[in-house]
Amino acid sequence: MARVRNTQQAAATGSRADKAHVLVPGSAPDHADGAPGDASSRDVLAAMADDAGLRRIHFVAWRDLDDPEAGGSELHAHRIASLWAEAGIDVTFRTSAVPGQPASITRAGYHVERRSGRYGVFPGVAWEGVRAGWRAGDGLVEVWNGMPFFSPIWYRGPRIVFLHHVHAEMWRMVLPGWLAKIGEALESRVAPPFYRQSRVVTLSSSSRDEIVEQLGLAPARVSVVPPGVEPRFSAGGERSVRPLVVAVGRLVPVKRFDRLIESLVRVKRSCPALEAIIIGEGYERPALEELRRQHHAEDWLALPGRLEDDELVEWYQKAWLVASCSLREGWGMTLTEAGACGTPAVASDIAGHRDAVLDGRTGLLVDGVAGQADAMLEVLGDDALRARLGRGAHERARWFTWDATARSTLEALATEATARI
Repeated sequence: MARVRNTQQAAATGSRADKAHVLVPGSAPDHADGAPGDASSRDVLAAMADDAGLRRIHFVAWRDLDDPEAGGSELHAHRIASLWAEAGIDVTFRTSAVPGQPASITRAGYHVERRSGRYGVFPGVAWEGVRAGWRAGDGLVEVWNGMPFFSPIWYRGPRIVFLHHVHAEMWRMVLPGWLAKIGEALESRVAPPFYRQSRVVTLSSSSRDEIVEQLGLAPARVSVVPPGVEPRFSAGGERSVRPLVVAVGRLVPVKRFDRLIESLVRVKRSCPALEAIIIGEGYERPALEELRRQHHAEDWLALPGRLEDDELVEWYQKAWLVASCSLREGWGMTLTEAGACGTPAVASDIAGHRDAVLDGRTGLLVDGVAGQADAMLEVLGDDALRARLGRGAHERARWFTWDATARSTLEALATEATARI
């Protein structure tokens, strides 16, 4: 079973080699600076934007937060945009249309325009960018979520790019053969040369390493800003009397919930009292329900869909551990959310997870279905280990706030703006 490795020993601020590229404060938990969204944080953001001459910031993203398939990328962009808007910055979003939803809305202080289809949004945004040009005081945030918008071609103002992770084999999981090959080529060969001079912001040092190695971007141009944790995710409530495993995420192939179910079935054989719940929604639901039926797991494995925030917190607090078999993650936000509730993780040993989970300290990182099952059994069956990992997860989660994320991300954009003056 995997244990602590040198690459996993970095604390919240990253390894020694990464520190020049990690923008999140690291000397003390950021809670000392005030509650998320408080007046002092808004003042800092406002002053930073004013000093850089940034009055309007435009986001371009594939999906909106209201999209049925929205996930961590959309939540990340929303939390940053809402805090910037609270500070008095004029923030707008341009995304693809959301079926059955209005084309224009205002959310948490920022404006959203939702037009074009899933693929039409990319040329549509580029054409709008060419027509609008750049005005003094404007800045752009491109969310590169698989398919890039190629903003270096059509936008000449200060700009940063959110790139949470390399998608690589994900293309083959969601697209037929020739389309998958086009997607992989766009990401790995066509797009990177256009982004050589762009400031890229990613979530973790391990994801930055993959971006540098696989896309060929310069390390000095890729900054690390970890995501925050909402204050509502906190220790409290009561643990389940029975061993309980919780997993959270979109029901899509990259999350590999089929592998998690196979692992849970193995655990159930040795731990008959086991209960589990997979929280989330997505187009893989029919296949996962069928897999659950094949294993006769309907009475102990729940698939309730999306839950309200308060319900999610309660499940994290009840859980004995949180699990993930995901193939690709920029971070693994659900693992840190659970950690804030004092719940340790057993997760796949991938980039992103290697920063969200400190192996042997806040959870266990493992490989394969058997490795996942063995590690879950180890944590479920060892009260002292589970308590130690839970304490470590809770303590580490205190380092991550959305205030720190919003400030460090704005710092990256402000640096690009002041470099032009």
